[in-house]
Amino acid sequence: MNKSTTSRSAKTFRVAGLPGDGVGPEVYQSARQVLALMDACFNLSIELDEQLIGGAAVDATGNPLPQATIDACKSADAALLGAVGGPKWDTNPAEQRPEFGLLKIRSTFNLFCNLRPIVTHPTLHAFSPLRPERLAGVDLMMVRELTGGIYFGKKWREADQAEDVCRYTRSEIERITRAAGDLARQRKGRITMVDKANVLETSRLWREVVSQVLEDEFPDVSLENLLVDSAAMHLLTRPADFDVMLTENMFGDILSDEASMLCGSMGLLPSASLNESRFGLYEPIHGSAPDIAGQGKANPYAMLLSVAMMLRHSLDCTNEAEALEHSIYRCWDEGILTPDLGGACSTTQITDAVCERLSSSANTAG
Repeated sequence: MNKSTTSRSAKTFRVAGLPGDGVGPEVYQSARQVLALMDACFNLSIELDEQLIGGAAVDATGNPLPQATIDACKSADAALLGAVGGPKWDTNPAEQRPEFGLLKIRSTFNLFCNLRPIVTHPTLHAFSPLRPERLAGVDLMMVRELTGGIYFGKKWREADQAEDVCRYTRSEIERITRAAGDLARQRKGRITMVDKANVLETSRLWREVVSQVLEDEFPDVSLENLLVDSAAMHLLTRPADFDVMLTENMFGDILSDEASMLCGSMGLLPSASLNESRFGLYEPIHGSAPDIAGQGKANPYAMLLSVAMMLRHSLDCTNEAEALEHSIYRCWDEGILTPDLGGACSTTQITDAVCERLSSSANTAG
């Protein structure tokens, strides 16, 4: 249930700010600017507690997720992340690589539910490799299980062999299925479950559990099963047919990056990683892009849409989330784009444009 404007204006939210590496601090600065405007325009006070993560944390402390960062997240309503990683740390031991910090924050806070919305916008159809007629009406939600599977399974390596164990439990599959079912009920009532059940025992367990949970608890939600190789093909041939796509950790990682191309650029897609208490880590799906860091070319739209997801899913501020999203869509309609989308606007210019339209919408509403 949404809080009233009165109760919301009286509350201060606390957000752990994690700028990270590469272009992360640049797009994070865009988020800071928008959140400051939210305070001025909507009486929505958000205190940012900025901490280190990833390569920046390794350089400063030797640890990609310092205890101070964990403590800040524990006392926060949500966390906002720029990006982590870069070739500078590629030769570090596994536990001193930036990506380890990201995996650790997911496991520490049990962020099992990753949401990645894929929504195409008519103004940007030309930037997708697909024909515009295939992009019309694309609006799907990727629901990826984030704390199990091969990324977190037992690993070992010898000189000439290595092993990564993919393991899932019934309870892990049940809880992500319930999250997908709740979302499907708010949307079109359809779930496509993606697996490799013709080969993998974990996938056969997924099919069994997902089917049972939906039959028992979500009889109004329909279920389609697709093998992951077929799903990869159908995402490009019939993307508008999907509503909620539910899958395990590695498949979700790969498919959501593929689906980003439907929108024209990875710089447009946000994500949320949630636990059962609605604490979430919000971040753009793009990487740290060290090749363009510091040049003002980073696309901040994915980060700003991640802010909108944070407002909606963890802070329960739906009206403010919609106002921010509509301000972004207005910028797209007006051709205010970064170089990855054929535009000439800098990160700062995009942020300023969004803020101008957000301020205008707040004034109109007032």
